Amino acid sequence: MRSEPADSGLAPAPAGLARGGSAGAGGSVTPLWKRALPFVLAAGLLAFVLARADLAAVRASLLRVNAPAFVAFAALFVLALLSADCFATLVVYRPVIGRIRYRDLFVVRGASYLPSILNHHVGQAFVTVFLSRSHSVPLARVAGGTLVVYASWTACLLVLGGAAVIATGLPSAWLLVPIGAGVVYLIVLAVRPAKLARLALLRPLFEAGVRGHLVAAAARVPHAAVLFAGTWLSFRFFGVDVPVGAALSYVPILMVVVTLPITPQGFGTRDVLAATFLLPFALGATDEERRAVIVAATASWGTVLTLVEAALGLLLLRRATRLLEGAGSEQASS
Repeated sequence: MRSEPADSGLAPAPAGLARGGSAGAGGSVTPLWKRALPFVLAAGLLAFVLARADLAAVRASLLRVNAPAFVAFAALFVLALLSADCFATLVVYRPVIGRIRYRDLFVVRGASYLPSILNHHVGQAFVTVFLSRSHSVPLARVAGGTLVVYASWTACLLVLGGAAVIATGLPSAWLLVPIGAGVVYLIVLAVRPAKLARLALLRPLFEAGVRGHLVAAAARVPHAAVLFAGTWLSFRFFGVDVPVGAALSYVPILMVVVTLPITPQGFGTRDVLAATFLLPFALGATDEERRAVIVAATASWGTVLTLVEAALGLLLLRRATRLLEGAGSEQASS
């Protein structure tokens, strides 16, 4: 997805990639059917939802929406999300990497939106590898910083989950397992088992410690808030007015499912879940009409976000490559 500097000293691509394949663990080539499966699954899930919806109502919903305002909202959302994400990520990576500028991370994270189209975690891997190479920091250490990023994001999801339980009046016992897991994790960080703390991959987690994790989680709150608000408010363009309590219950699920390595950008999975959870809040005389409004909203949101992120990723990828080339030149001259 990105060009490498001619004499960067980076290893050549595996032979499988040169043949148009996809290299898996150990340099093995991922079979074509495995690479195609997420796309096939996304198409199948979308077809499943559309088969149970009123297609005329889908078309009518798409025609009613204010397209320029919808696209502008998506573009502002992506920029706000990227800005908040970089702020939170910078808090984590600075102790791990050393000097790293916000604007450079903005470029690299924005460029990662291109591979993120395949899967959210592919984009995270792009950032991890890029920062390792551009800052001459061992990959395992940067990957450990990425684990702290994931931990901060998980903490925010637990808070949203707790709010959902309170808002919907669900049994508080539902929170015992995730809260218990979080407490155990913090205890392990505080105890610092020697065998774990010595591992290069886990060392950044123990260096951050309990305080560092709490700071990282607090810095991640604006990012989670932007993602929640954008996901929630996007439905209003299609007349789907989800109350706050229901939004706290269901929107976090949609936020998480988009990041799972099931389908690209959550296509299909997001549509099925939204059509299940948000059906009572959509306009329409029948379930088929209401389902049509929901699928029009989710499919449009996913499509517009993908196009905006692809355009932003292409725009910043060249700048990110120049950053890598500049870092390579500085290392060569030092």
